[in-house]
Amino acid sequence: AGIDLFRVFDALNWLPNMRVAMEAVNATGAICEAAICYTGDLSAPDPGKYDLKYYVGLAKALEKAGAHILAIKDMAGLCKPEAARTLVSALKQEIGLPIHFHTHDTGGVAVASVLAATAAGADAIDLAVDAMSGLTSQPSLGAVAAALAGGARDPGLDADAVHVASHYWEEVRRHYAAFESDIRAGSSDVFEHGMPGGQYTNLREQARAMGLEKHWPEVTRAYADVNRMFGDIVKVTPTSKVVGDMALAMVAGALTPTEVMDPKKDIAFPESVVELFAGNIGQPVGGFPKALQKKVLKGRKPLTVRPGSVLQAADLDAEREEAEKKVRRSVSDRDLASWLMYPAVFADYAKHRRRYADVSVLPTDVFFYGLDPQREIAVDIEPGKTLIILWQATGDIDDDGNHTVFFELNGQPRTVKVADRALAAAGRAHRKADEADPGQVGAPMPGLIVSVSVKAGDEVAAGDRLFVIEAMKMETAVYADAAGAVKEIVAGPGSRVEPHDLVLVLDAA
Repeated sequence: AGIDLFRVFDALNWLPNMRVAMEAVNATGAICEAAICYTGDLSAPDPGKYDLKYYVGLAKALEKAGAHILAIKDMAGLCKPEAARTLVSALKQEIGLPIHFHTHDTGGVAVASVLAATAAGADAIDLAVDAMSGLTSQPSLGAVAAALAGGARDPGLDADAVHVASHYWEEVRRHYAAFESDIRAGSSDVFEHGMPGGQYTNLREQARAMGLEKHWPEVTRAYADVNRMFGDIVKVTPTSKVVGDMALAMVAGALTPTEVMDPKKDIAFPESVVELFAGNIGQPVGGFPKALQKKVLKGRKPLTVRPGSVLQAADLDAEREEAEKKVRRSVSDRDLASWLMYPAVFADYAKHRRRYADVSVLPTDVFFYGLDPQREIAVDIEPGKTLIILWQATGDIDDDGNHTVFFELNGQPRTVKVADRALAAAGRAHRKADEADPGQVGAPMPGLIVSVSVKAGDEVAAGDRLFVIEAMKMETAVYADAAGAVKEIVAGPGSRVEPHDLVLVLDAA
């Protein structure tokens, strides 16, 4: 699609996972930038397993594996100025690759860290235009450029051009106001929990969706606890999500680290946690904590090899046929790649396109917030074809639950009936699980029932998986507490449920 420089990283800094992508990039003749994910605190008196020897050794291995550029990916903004100076200086001495420094400003020290990395010889740094910088984003382009102006490493940027770009993106950002996080200032507690900048706002939204917004400080503390229980792993997509899933599950279930570690206490671990400890992401430095791994896997044998090496080969012709059947149209090679990686997401996207066509042609504010009465817009649906749309009024709801919308299309009056989805949603109510009846299995959190592993009449044993619920990209499997027969499935796959909504009923054995 035109990209010629690829940054390759692994969520656990595990070289066997990175080699496959690095070799693929190099085979195309593109530029391969291999990234070291930074975690821990290199400037601490005892940095633990993530010390300078670890980072230099990994850098040498990546250089040998064919990297053209080496990136330091400080996804949580943990790399303090002294650590940045030490690490960049060592890498410049030990390897012969250009060094690219990437960080986030969650803790408020990123500008200082960037300047320290620059002074130590970093060849490239990632910054954000002023209007989009700071907090969980990258440090300010204008601030760093101004700080370096007149010195040996002056980037020579036109200050007026930097300001013009910032003013433009400031206006663009207003269209996305509804998606802004509640973060108003930096948070130095990131040095305790190590949450990546890209996850910080997402996890906060997950907490809000689960009714845990007021418990955010508890979520951050639980995140740090989970990281320690997991053996201090590198936290970046997708491992950071796993840690976040477990933290939310602990706060939602009022679980303590002692209870999670207790081999006698049964815990419904999120599915992502099970997959992590099963080795389906890779192997962390020093391995997994054995006792917790045994508890999470419940007898399942973990992988110790690269997960991709044991995947079954895909029949691309069969997959293409299945994708076309699902989306009801022919698919391009790029569509097929999307289907192979994210089948459910791609199917939802195709369904949306089939129903509404290409909504990307709509003005941003109209797409997000709707058209204001008597406002006229022009929509370019293809070169030389423009639709002039004016919304006039919306009628009252009719007996079928629809509104009649009156509008003009290219000056001609039109009407269309639109279902009132708020009314439809209000009419759905789920039965609640009786907590006094162990046979009634309810939803542990609000979300979507992704799959149900049993059907009415099935016999289940204690510990058997019953269903999987997804909430804000976090999947949690629910298991049977006791043996019995499945009497009734109340909420099947695709059902949206609230906490304690009844999902299925068991007859105790």
